[in-house]
Amino acid sequence: MTTPALLPLSGRRIPPLNLGPPSFPHHRATLRLSEKFILLLILSAFITLCFGAFFFLPDSSKHKRFDLGLEDVLIPHVDAGKGAKNPGVFLIHGPDEHRHREEEERLRNKIRADHEKALEEAKEKLKKSREEIQAEIQTEKNKVVQEMKTKEKKPVPAAPIPNLIGTHGGDPEDNDLREKREKIKEMMKHAWDNYRIYGWGHNELRPIARKGHSTNIFGSSQMGATIVDALDTLYIMGLHDEFRDGQKWIENNLDFSVNSEVSVFEVNIRFIGGLLAAYYLSGEEIFKIKAVQLAEKLLPAFNTPTGIPWAMVNLKSGVGRNWGWASAGSSILAEFGTLHMEFVHLSYLTGNPIYYKKVMHIRKLLQKMDRPNGLYPNYLNPRTGRWGQYHTSVGGLGDSFYEYLLKAWLMSDKTDHEARKMYDDAIEAIEKHLIRKSRGGLTFIGEWKNGHLEKKMGHLACFAGGMFVLGADGSRMDQAGHYLELGAEIARTCHESYDRTALKLGPESFKFDGAVEAVAVRQAEKYYILRPEVIETYWYLWRFTHDPRYREWGWEAALAIEKYCRVNGGFSGVKDVYSSTPTHDDVQQSFFLAETLNVDKQVTCRRSWYLLPWGYTCLALELEKLMRSSNRNCRNCRSGSCPTPLR
Repeated sequence: MTTPALLPLSGRRIPPLNLGPPSFPHHRATLRLSEKFILLLILSAFITLCFGAFFFLPDSSKHKRFDLGLEDVLIPHVDAGKGAKNPGVFLIHGPDEHRHREEEERLRNKIRADHEKALEEAKEKLKKSREEIQAEIQTEKNKVVQEMKTKEKKPVPAAPIPNLIGTHGGDPEDNDLREKREKIKEMMKHAWDNYRIYGWGHNELRPIARKGHSTNIFGSSQMGATIVDALDTLYIMGLHDEFRDGQKWIENNLDFSVNSEVSVFEVNIRFIGGLLAAYYLSGEEIFKIKAVQLAEKLLPAFNTPTGIPWAMVNLKSGVGRNWGWASAGSSILAEFGTLHMEFVHLSYLTGNPIYYKKVMHIRKLLQKMDRPNGLYPNYLNPRTGRWGQYHTSVGGLGDSFYEYLLKAWLMSDKTDHEARKMYDDAIEAIEKHLIRKSRGGLTFIGEWKNGHLEKKMGHLACFAGGMFVLGADGSRMDQAGHYLELGAEIARTCHESYDRTALKLGPESFKFDGAVEAVAVRQAEKYYILRPEVIETYWYLWRFTHDPRYREWGWEAALAIEKYCRVNGGFSGVKDVYSSTPTHDDVQQSFFLAETLNVDKQVTCRRSWYLLPWGYTCLALELEKLMRSSNRNCRNCRSGSCPTPLR
């Protein structure tokens, strides 16, 4: 005998059976609308009775009072005076006994009136037909939807756009550099054009299968992550037609009122960061409007007992949660610590302090907490406000928290001393407990796990070489030279992790155990997914030292990407950088266009090219303030080569 399929009855084709009249009465599974209202009336009467019993029984010292801890909030009351000379005298909770009695009576009358009104409305509803009630419900729904649309379309207050610094410095005088720069631009065109053909509107691209791709960080909706993420690179490279195509898609298709659960961190850095960068570069209002709309959708994620946001939030319902794997439901340092710059800009642009207050609350909470060995653990429980597993890393789970502390200070024109102090304190602890030199002389940044240093460094941690260099100016006790040297040592180590592979591309992480140095051991760590961090550090070292080897290393990485990651439908990551015949993972990451090609282009440009890559986002206001604070950069705008906004 076969087991019947568990399908809905509507999905089965079962011939009707005529079994004659039923031998038992039919029972409905649900109540009629009129019956529901009768139940509502009964419930309302019961509530009225309860309120009446609570408020209208005579006040007597013989009756035990029901103290809810909210005295005088709802109805002022009269108590016998304890310790009074005359026990018959009653003390009023307030200066005027007569006024309080009048207020008490007025509130009681209001309660009676509200209940009578509710009963009358229920009676009126019962007189109406089912169709009339459904029509009223639909009218109310339409009204709510219209109010939500009106709220989303409300104009954002005007804010002055800062004077933009130049986004390009003209053609390099050196023919070799000019050819290299054009090659990077051609790679960007190849990546963008194939996404335009095969993945338009999807979050990312599968360049081999030639179709759209997405991951759970973007939810279930097609939000065009690659379009938004790549806007600043398109603009910087002078690909203005492509930029306008992206702008049109955003105007007509980018919708955040979708039932989709997204990563707060990823959506912030890729979407809000990308939209704000495009706004500051082009001056187009649509980018600012969309950034504010999305930010409003992220705010419910902060509704936790501590104010530390959830990792995920549903854009429609506002319900948040954390990753199941993250240390007993903890939030992640690199995620809730990488919101500051975008949210500060949102408050600046809108005049609404809510965004600024949310991220400053996170900072204040972190300042009050004890840190083991001065290190920030990667996990913090948003319910209890306590650290989770004692795991600290400058790579995944921790990286951009430290980056944003430094850049918050730079973005403030070096006036945010609180951010700078937190950065300096953290870096001192990292140097003391995480940074070591291998037997072969390579400086690396390990990971601290429950009191033990794991001698493993991730590709993501390679950004720290550039961070140390960027933070050298303004360091404590005039240690600028020390941090420049430390940044150079990290850059060398990360270059070795590339140079010791068959493809000359770095693995996801690499170890320093015994005879193994700067090499991945586990198969699961041998992949390269088009990440930018190593090339970003090369760029910072080139800009601050002008040592030509960093430019050469950046070009080596570009050639390796072109040779091993380029496919007919775009660019793909590879699964094993130690194999001379690699297998592709068939994913063109959005950050490849937004960061990797962006910074690789800048490594090949002449000295006057100075748009700084910000690792996770690129905001023109940050750039302007940073450049004003550094005399290492020429002011190319003097020559009139600054781009004009697209119109």
